[in-house]
Order: sequence, then structure tokens, then C-alpha cells
Amino acid sequence: MTLSWIITVYTLWQMVEMHEIVPGKRFDRYHELGQHAFGDKLGLWIVVPQQLVVEVSLNIVYMVTGGNSLKKFHDVICDGKCKDIKLTYFIMIFASVHFVLSQLPNFNSISGISLAAAVMSLSYSTIAWGASLDKGRAENVDYSLRASTTAGQVFGFLGGLGDVAFSYSGHNVVLEIQATIPSTPGNPSKKPMWKGVVVAYIIIAACYMPVAFIGYWAFGNSVDDNILITLNKPKWLIAMANMMVVVHLIGSYQIYAMPVFDMMETFLVRKLEFAPGITLRLITRTIYVAFTMFVGMTFPFFGGLIGFFGGLAFAPTTYFVSIFIRHVSSQQIYIQSFS
Repeated sequence: MTLSWIITVYTLWQMVEMHEIVPGKRFDRYHELGQHAFGDKLGLWIVVPQQLVVEVSLNIVYMVTGGNSLKKFHDVICDGKCKDIKLTYFIMIFASVHFVLSQLPNFNSISGISLAAAVMSLSYSTIAWGASLDKGRAENVDYSLRASTTAGQVFGFLGGLGDVAFSYSGHNVVLEIQATIPSTPGNPSKKPMWKGVVVAYIIIAACYMPVAFIGYWAFGNSVDDNILITLNKPKWLIAMANMMVVVHLIGSYQIYAMPVFDMMETFLVRKLEFAPGITLRLITRTIYVAFTMFVGMTFPFFGGLIGFFGGLAFAPTTYFVSIFIRHVSSQQIYIQSFS
């Protein structure tokens, strides 16, 4: 996890630097960097499918996790005295918020939501590892591998790598965020952006690593994918933490959905000649939210989704693609300097 964090920060630094790698031009989208390095068509096909898989899968997982956290909040508060409600309904409740928030036009309009999400993330993570530490090691805690067969252990290992890659997925939106920062030759956007990245990833490390290490120490291989599902006491604190997760996921969903909205609307306007405006935004974004809700309701397997999508697309866009783009771009600049 520590090595992955270091590599992630390094590759993020590369992307922040490449935002204005060509003087007088800003690459505001991940695929624009890919097109610069590999050509208009090849660059698009290398980056966009992977980026879409990352962002759409994140939104689906957020739907499932948001529903699970709402259900956990309900179950903890009711303490068995209320009628049991299926997870499907909680996913629908979580999605209902996004049918409204998805109509916000751009990243600037969700800055307040993003700040609230960041604060909630740090808060519920602290509650999670603090409550685990207070609870102490569970009786008969088992630190062995969950799977007993060779095939199961291999898939568990690969799934674990996918989980780690899933935790660091900022590469897919970092350029869109940097595009909102003013930039001049004397004060390029990469300076404040890099400071923001450093602060953000220190917070990420403070959130994820104590939860992972202390949670595993306390519960071993029986810990749930969402450790707050494993914890039950003190009830008021666990209930509050689950609602913090919900607020965090509301902001995170919008952050990763915004580039998808942009791609969808750009394609419809430029290729299919749809008229831009509120009507197009209302229809496309409502359909997208409904799609992620439906898939989340159909496949509510949180842990499996993280491992699968993490290995499929998060690792390339986080660890590899930016390095290739940087290398190719550097070669192009080197060749042009001698032309």
C-alpha cells in the first residue's frame, strides 16, 4: 500500500506537469494528453475506454456502497425493532440525490460538495480505525488467507491488487480539476495544483492506511469490505460514521460522473448534432444516473466490483499510461528541438 501510494503521487506529478507541456496550450482532459502523445485516433482509443471504465465503475460501486451505508445506518438505529428493508431500496434512495445534483453544470459548481466529501472522508475513517482500535482484536482472529485452494489464492491476490489500485484513482479527473485553475506564464496552474495534490494524498494516506492496517489487526480475514459494516458499537458513533460515508460518496460520485457527462454531451453535440442546453443535460445525465443505479441494484457485490474494476482499468490509468505519455511527449519535444 505504501509503495502504491508513492508511485501514485509520482505519476500524478507527471500529469500535473504535462497539463501545459506544450507552451501556450492546456490539456484539460486525460484523452487530450493521449492524443498529443499517440495521435488523434490512437490516443483516443487508448485512453477513453479505460477512463470510462474507471469512472463508470466507480459510480456503480458508489451506488452500492452508498446503499449499504444507508442500510447499516437504518439497521443500527432500529436495532432489530424496524421492518427489514432490502438493499435495493436504499440504493434507490441514494440515487435520488444524484438525479438532482447531476444537473449542476461543471466542477466549479460542485466545489462545496467536494469539500464536504473530503471532510467526511477524514472523519469517518478516523472513527473506523479508532473504533477498531478501541474494540481490540476479535476472539480467534485469523490472519491466514481466506482461500484454501491455489486458484482461490491467486484470484484473492489479484483482487487485493485491484483493491489497492481502486484506492488511488485521482488520475482520471486531475486534469479536469486543474483546468479550473487560472494559469499565466509567471504563475502556471501546476504550482497550486501540485500543492493541492500533495495535501490531498497526505489526507488519503491518513484515511486509508490506518483503516486498512488496524482493521486487519482487529478482525483479520473476517473483516468486511466496508469496515463500518463489521463494527456495531457504540451504535450512535457507527450510525453517524455511516452517514458520513453517504455524504462522502455523494460528493465522490459527482466528481467522477462529471467527466462522463462532459464526454456524453460533447459526443452528442459534435457527432450527432444534438442541440446543447438544459434539455440535453437533463436527459443524458438522468439516463446515466439511472443506469448506474440499475447496475448497482443488479450486482450489489461491493468487494468483487472493486477487485475486478481495479485490476481491469484502474492500474493502467493510475500506474502506466501517464508514464508512457510522458516518455513519448519528451521524445517528441527532443526531436522537435533538433528539427
